[in-house]
Amino acid sequence: MELESEVQVADSDARHAEKMRKKQTAQAKIMASKTREKGLLVVHTGKGKGKTSAALGMVIRAIGHGMKVGVVQFVKGAMKTGEKTVFDAFPDNVEFKPMGDGFTWNTQDRTGDIAAARAGWDEVKRMIADPAYHMVLADELNIVLRYDYLPLDEVLAVLTARDEMKHVIVTGRNAPEALIEAADLVTEMTMVKHPFRSGVKAQAGIEF
Repeated sequence: MELESEVQVADSDARHAEKMRKKQTAQAKIMASKTREKGLLVVHTGKGKGKTSAALGMVIRAIGHGMKVGVVQFVKGAMKTGEKTVFDAFPDNVEFKPMGDGFTWNTQDRTGDIAAARAGWDEVKRMIADPAYHMVLADELNIVLRYDYLPLDEVLAVLTARDEMKHVIVTGRNAPEALIEAADLVTEMTMVKHPFRSGVKAQAGIEF
């Protein structure tokens, strides 16, 4: 019985190894056909948590490759965040600029919100135009587009005319359809469950 069991395990291992060899061959063929490099327009949208977190993970990855990254945060800026503290420790790699005055329902000042959005967008444009930056993150840009604080046509014109090797990441709920169409990579975060609905407030290290 023990010998039979050993034979069954050996057969199972052999079948697995053969299956993985076939997968390896197929994957190698796929990878061999992917030879193009280009700057990507990346959009993180959806109602689920994680849009900014995922984008900042890409920023960390870029830093690890010695790239210089510019981060402009729209809306955010009224509170201190853990990510700003971390990225401020790498001034040669990251320029991190929270340029919002808080959520629109707190500011209650459309004129001021539009001015803040314009100032943030001017910084994004500067970073996109500067060849020193390999990646630019426009965090929560979708929010100001949703409220018509910036003209969508202007934003798309800048994003699509950028240098062909520059990566740009845009986050925020309700990404405009035209932006999704122009993007190379779009991820929609879907909320399955959130502690806020159970009375748990935003917490350091999780939300900010």
